[in-house]
Amino acid sequence: MAAFAALVCLAAYVLGYRFYSKYLSERVFSLDDARATPAHTLRDDVDYVPTRKFVLFGHHWASITGLSPMLGPAVAVIWGWLPAMLWVVLGALFVGCVHDFGALVVSMRARGQSIGKVAEGIVGPRAKTLFHLIIFFGIALAMGVFVYIIAVLFSISEVWDPQEPLAAGSSFPTAVLPSAVLIVVAMVMGHLLYRRGWKLAPLTVVGFVIVLAGVWGGMRWPLLGLERSAWPEHGGWVLILLAYSFIASVLPVWSLLQARDFLNSLLLYLGLALSYLGLFVSRPEFAAPALRLHPEGAPSFYPFVFIVIACGAASGFHSLVSSGTTAKQIARETDARAIGYGGMVGESLLGLLAVLACTAGLVGTAGITPAEMWYDTYANWGVMQSLGQKIGIFITGAAHFIEELGVADHRTATAFVAVVVVSFALTTLDSATRLLRFNISEIGETLGWRWLGNRYVASALAVLFIAFFAFYEVGGRPAGLALWQLFGTVNQLMAGLALLVVTLYLYQRRRNYWVTGVPMVFMLASTLVAMISNLRRFLAQWGEGGAILFVIGSILLLLAVWLALEAVAALRRSRRDGPVQDMEIV
Repeated sequence: MAAFAALVCLAAYVLGYRFYSKYLSERVFSLDDARATPAHTLRDDVDYVPTRKFVLFGHHWASITGLSPMLGPAVAVIWGWLPAMLWVVLGALFVGCVHDFGALVVSMRARGQSIGKVAEGIVGPRAKTLFHLIIFFGIALAMGVFVYIIAVLFSISEVWDPQEPLAAGSSFPTAVLPSAVLIVVAMVMGHLLYRRGWKLAPLTVVGFVIVLAGVWGGMRWPLLGLERSAWPEHGGWVLILLAYSFIASVLPVWSLLQARDFLNSLLLYLGLALSYLGLFVSRPEFAAPALRLHPEGAPSFYPFVFIVIACGAASGFHSLVSSGTTAKQIARETDARAIGYGGMVGESLLGLLAVLACTAGLVGTAGITPAEMWYDTYANWGVMQSLGQKIGIFITGAAHFIEELGVADHRTATAFVAVVVVSFALTTLDSATRLLRFNISEIGETLGWRWLGNRYVASALAVLFIAFFAFYEVGGRPAGLALWQLFGTVNQLMAGLALLVVTLYLYQRRRNYWVTGVPMVFMLASTLVAMISNLRRFLAQWGEGGAILFVIGSILLLLAVWLALEAVAALRRSRRDGPVQDMEIV
């Protein structure tokens, strides 16, 4: 049953890309290779670098594919596998892919500026500031949580046993060595490609083999030969990750991020291929029910199933990647179809795998069936609030699929999936720090603070704000975890607002704006309903930590409504002034 459902979903991806993305590319956005891209017109070999399509696809895909497409579906299946699967697939094809593609195109035609800066030219100057504030909070919060979770995965708990990697649930230090190897190989590969002129194909083969050897090395020497007492604790890993984020943010994009993300994408290609192949070989049954409308303690099915899944189907963070880094590197306009629309299909494949791993990848034990294990794991909403546990569920399920291919040692399958998970979390972390740097620099431009345009200063500030959410505690919990309840709505709010900007762009040029307008209305309506529902809950919990959530949530809701009103004003101006003839943004 699970294999058949997966096959139907894969067919939908093929049809969506083959026909719908072609329509968007040729009939809606009119991509034209005769139009020079910012990577050529503004080339500086730091941020603006013309890049091969397949290399840039890997960089873009790895940047948008962090922990969220695994975290969201791993929670959303508490409502059953069917709604999660439908939203992951159909939501991606008609909302998420359109969102990513549209944000990439409008940024590409606005000198590679961020979606916040693009909003200034389409909606108005106040819209830029409102966007910047929402983006700043969303990125800093999400990356603070990412740093915290990666540090959890790198740390070792008291029950961690190298012979039983699943016993600790969320401790996977075996991922440290391969992650470090990947970074070093990527830097060497970037230097040889861009400074020595070596060919991509042989470098890719050698580099990928070394990365796979690093995975084996991580299993062989999980603590790098150190004693348990010498292994960094959680706080130490947070500092190491923050330092890495700063370095990755200031380095030229070709020197680390491009090659690292490209190699990372190859790792995910392999992981996805093995996992789906194992699924089709084993043909497991779903352990979860198709639909479960009222899980104990869970919020309402609508709109929260759409909010929780987030990056697996549609994510505002992707518009920041599309417009923040990818638009500065795209070599030809027509490459946007494969990178923007196709990249989101790739992320949705990971979201679909998360749905399958958490509903059909559970292995029963003596006297306990997979269905009983699933109901025990998803007993109520409260037990699903541990972020480390969610990742552990995904790793366990995906590793089980790979084991079905004849991998007898579950340590091997588990270590490999853990490396894939951690690698993509790291990739999103370093790319997002660079995006936050761009955002801070643009805020400085608005305020007239030219010193914020310095990439070292802006990167240092970005890391400091990320560190705040990773270290500062609210009610005994890190601020990022305490505020994580806001991330889903903030992320989907950014998606709705990015679609709003793209819709206005198309409307002003009298193009088919319905393709983005309908998803925009759905995303904004669902998000606003969720935000109001959350505010009522936060108000009821005022004395139990709900006060700060209520205040910040109210501010975000106010900013969203304000930005929507600015868009209405821009729409009226467009009706009065008539269509814009040029597809470029002035």
